[in-house]
Amino acid sequence: MENYNKMAILLNRPEKVADDHFMMKIKVPGVTFIPGQFINIKVSPGTDPLLRRPFSIFDAEGDVATVIIRVIGKGTELLSRMEQGEINITGPSGNGFTLEENKDLLLVGGGVGNAPLFFLMKELKKRGNRVTYIYCARSSSYIFCPEMFEKTADEFIITTDDGSAGIKGFATDVMKDKISSGEFDRVYCCGPDPMMEKTSSMVNKNTEVEVSVENYFGCGVGLCVGCTVDTVDGYRRACVDGPVFDGRKILWENMPE
Repeated sequence: MENYNKMAILLNRPEKVADDHFMMKIKVPGVTFIPGQFINIKVSPGTDPLLRRPFSIFDAEGDVATVIIRVIGKGTELLSRMEQGEINITGPSGNGFTLEENKDLLLVGGGVGNAPLFFLMKELKKRGNRVTYIYCARSSSYIFCPEMFEKTADEFIITTDDGSAGIKGFATDVMKDKISSGEFDRVYCCGPDPMMEKTSSMVNKNTEVEVSVENYFGCGVGLCVGCTVDTVDGYRRACVDGPVFDGRKILWENMPE
């Protein structure tokens, strides 16, 4: 049965934090959040758009979750203009990241895929880990909340496709030596599929790698199987079996375009 949190409250009108990116704070009384989980938001009171939109948890304090919205169509445009007040959500849903303790860890985020990795990084730091963070973006105008990432990470590196901030180029090219170095106990990655696929293949064979897939979720509760991921263990539903998976187990060539 759908987990409809009728008491969820949008605490702020969405705040622009980068080009096409907005931040929302949502209070869900009695709920705790795990890094890697997501919530599904109904974007209008009617049936247009019909489907909810899934968003990973960017940050959480108690029962207040922060999400980052990237405006890419009608649904997310409506969300970016939503007013404070009651909001219709389901969740939090999905399986989260492995939370290591006292390890050397690498996080690699691309675009809006950086969102779930910030919450993960905060929780990893609480557990005594040393965190190196590689933040990838198309250009400087698409980088959201960089000061929050830099303050939390032990080492913070920015790469942009056009060189407008940090190191110019794709992270899997300009940072390939660090990603494949073997100096990390675990690597976490979220972003475009090609970036996650390449990162998973580059990581040292003795290092675990976890990715959070960004498949489009139709129902968000495992019924529609619209978010199916093909793995070496068979088909898995990203919304209930994921969205976090072992990056080496995904059959990337079968991922939807």
